[in-house]
Amino acid sequence: MTIKLKNFEIGANKLTILAGPCVIESMDVMKKTADKLKKVCSDLDINFVFKSSFDKANRSSINSYRGPGIEKGLDILGQIKKEFEVPLVTDIHLPEQADIASEVVDILQIPAFLCRQTDLLLSAGKTGKIVNIKKGQFLAPQQMLPLAKKVETTGNTNIMLTDRGVTFGYNNLVSDFRAIPIMKEFGYPVVFDATHSVQMPGANGETTGGDRRFVPTLAKCAMAAGADVLFFEVHPNPDEALSDGPNMLKLDDAEKVFAKCKEIFDIVRK
Repeated sequence: MTIKLKNFEIGANKLTILAGPCVIESMDVMKKTADKLKKVCSDLDINFVFKSSFDKANRSSINSYRGPGIEKGLDILGQIKKEFEVPLVTDIHLPEQADIASEVVDILQIPAFLCRQTDLLLSAGKTGKIVNIKKGQFLAPQQMLPLAKKVETTGNTNIMLTDRGVTFGYNNLVSDFRAIPIMKEFGYPVVFDATHSVQMPGANGETTGGDRRFVPTLAKCAMAAGADVLFFEVHPNPDEALSDGPNMLKLDDAEKVFAKCKEIFDIVRK
């Protein structure tokens, strides 16, 4: 199954990448990242969707930066969409956010910890937008099919499923690449989240740790396993990022990583 988005198809014989800063920080970071990533994907002939969140509701500490909020955040995303002519994906955390966000973004993303929330899935499905359901770290891939079927009850079949590792506790995640072919059997495009998969949740006490060294390795493995889409959080200077810095890909490294992933994707598709 493929999904039509703007002038391209997700899940066809062309790699799609969802990428951008974890959370909206400043217009400067947003523009710099969107401009570079769009150019890189255009040069490499990769479908590009810009990603950033207006709110990161699941943070390790009450003192952690969450973002500008839905009103200001969607305004900023709308400006990025207009200036750079890119489709958008963003997270929603509450059912009432679905309709509001759908006025601006093209893909509504369901965070991993909320993937079983029926009201959230139904609200997202009713918008008619593409719904990207991130597999909870606590779920087996087989458990994603009933969640997709919840969305389908709204008449919306524009669904993607994302793998982002499995937790065994003790501040670490493990990627089992069997999840990709298993979820592809359900008939939806499958995404691999290469940056959240290297997270170490809560490893730094009040902040989440991570090891970005392994982002390229996991992304390449996902391509070999047959993933249709890759998800990366990208920042000009991850060490200064306000959220998820330890696991984000550095903007200057994006071209090299994307190019190698596309090479593997093309080999697998042939």
